[in-house]
Amino acid sequence: MSTTATQNRPMRRPGGGGPWGGMGMPVEKSMNFGPSAKRLLARLRPHRVGVIWVVVLSVLSVTLSVIGPKLLGEATNIIFGGIISKDLPAGVTQQQLIDQLRASGDDQRADFLSGMTLTPGQGIDFNALSMVLGMVLLIYVLASVFMWLQGYVLNAIVQKTVYRLREDVESKVNALPLSYFDRMQRGELLSRVTNDVDNIGQTMQQTLSQVITSLLTVVGVLAMMFIISPVLAIIALVTIPLTLVITTLIAKRSQKHFVAQWAHTGQLNAQVEEAYSGHALVKVFGRHREVEQRFREKNAELFDASFGAQFVSGIIMPAMMFVGNLVYVAIAVVGGLFVASGTMTLGDVQAFIQYSRQFTQPLSQLGSMANLLQSGVASAERVFELLDAQEQSPDPVPAATPATITGKLEFENVSFRYEPDTPLIDDLSLVAQPGQTVAIVGPTGAGKTTLVNLMMRFYELDSGRITLDGTDIALMTRDDLRSRMGMVLQDTWLFAGTIRENIAYGRPDATEDEILAAAKATYVDRFVHSLPDGYDTLLDDEGGNVSAGEKQLLTIARAFLARPSVLILDEATSSVDTRTEVLVQQAMKALRQDRTSFVIAHRLSTIRDADLILVMESGAIVEQGTHSELLAKGGAYFALYTSQFAAAVTQDV
Repeated sequence: MSTTATQNRPMRRPGGGGPWGGMGMPVEKSMNFGPSAKRLLARLRPHRVGVIWVVVLSVLSVTLSVIGPKLLGEATNIIFGGIISKDLPAGVTQQQLIDQLRASGDDQRADFLSGMTLTPGQGIDFNALSMVLGMVLLIYVLASVFMWLQGYVLNAIVQKTVYRLREDVESKVNALPLSYFDRMQRGELLSRVTNDVDNIGQTMQQTLSQVITSLLTVVGVLAMMFIISPVLAIIALVTIPLTLVITTLIAKRSQKHFVAQWAHTGQLNAQVEEAYSGHALVKVFGRHREVEQRFREKNAELFDASFGAQFVSGIIMPAMMFVGNLVYVAIAVVGGLFVASGTMTLGDVQAFIQYSRQFTQPLSQLGSMANLLQSGVASAERVFELLDAQEQSPDPVPAATPATITGKLEFENVSFRYEPDTPLIDDLSLVAQPGQTVAIVGPTGAGKTTLVNLMMRFYELDSGRITLDGTDIALMTRDDLRSRMGMVLQDTWLFAGTIRENIAYGRPDATEDEILAAAKATYVDRFVHSLPDGYDTLLDDEGGNVSAGEKQLLTIARAFLARPSVLILDEATSSVDTRTEVLVQQAMKALRQDRTSFVIAHRLSTIRDADLILVMESGAIVEQGTHSELLAKGGAYFALYTSQFAAAVTQDV
């Protein structure tokens, strides 16, 4: 556009603009972890049945896994008891042997043997051992199956949740007003829509299963430890407060780093997107070194934030392992004393040591997941900030619809300001009769494109009203209003697809004959036949395989096919050569026929035949009339016209 909305007021983007613009300061807002985490978990509510199944399967898997060490302890007792029994004299009972040892004064050996189940003179009972090992094998197989099923169900839940989140984000983007995109850098917005949503999905996938399994494992293992030995269980419980203290202290320090990490990621994406989209401009002005320097600076900030987040949170796992090893040593020493005294069997000590590992491992996992949770919730907060952004006002219900479609557009005492304290358009009134061509001219920043944005309801009026065929456009749905209007902009936009698909973009149900008719009327048909695949020629998303003039003709053909009752042409010939401009002008003349047209132009030669010319300055219409009438007045239009066409006068002094 020749005069964008962003030129009419100060831009408050988070990082400046332009390929070499400043990227702004790091986000200082601290992450509100608790509410954001609860809100993220609340998105699982539609899958509550699946979540219940996940918990049930986790309980079954963890229960079986917890039983396993106890059974393995029994196998150890059978093996150890068999080895000891083989060396004992046959023909006596275990109790008789213990009484003989006590009578001889060997109380220590008697206590040791009293803690076992022995059959003096016999070896290992392999039948009992095979039954125990068979049960252990069956238990671990079932535990693995239940855990696999849990992962399958949870994966489906997470993917559906992320799917709905992406849909919500897409719907939100479509519901946001144009002013939001004026304030938000495109790269920053894309980072929230893509990187942050993907990070949320990865975080939920990696943490939910581990959190459920770890918590259940802690409860189950703790119960088994108290059953085996309350004393050793109390020693193991020392792990919990130490874990909580260490995790809390480290998480508080890593939290700000994760917020900064994702903020810098969005800012770096914005900078890269700007630099590449304006690559030619950067080269022309020789600013690539400055762009590279700013990239290195922002990349260094991202590195520092990422390194700090990962390093600080990475301390949790080694700290948990250290605490776990201390507890392991304590249990081994005390357990050995209990075996020697006969109060515990060797198998129970072995099982308890396994349980102590199972107990500290989930606590370590919970601690190590702190970095993932911090990162995921930081991304969630950024996405929720997008979802909480103020939407454009809803369409009226029921909506009004013009009784007839003629294309009459009327501004009645319209006032509008981007900023409350910055005047722009005040008390503007004009009437565009059906079939008229209304040209809007004026210096940059006069409000020409703002006028168009108001007609399309990209922005809402402060006061006054705009009517289309006698109906207030504020009472119409935006879709209905915009379906009656067509736009051809200075900045052409084509998407990746065939030429036929690009022409039919505004009317997907158009027939082949209608597409060809629109192409011929707008001179697209002339150059299409020179392309190898004709109308099936694939265009990239920038339309790089056709010229600028040909892209402009394609956008005109698109508007022609849409059959709008009101047509808006915003500097549609400013970027084409003189020869192509003639074709574009002829195409636009065919396009304007029998419909109301608004033409924004800086080249005044292109709007001489307009039915009405509006001259705007500072948001107000200072003159209006035909080309000849305005020239005769000798006012603002005359000054604009002569500045373009009058020859320079050189006077010798």
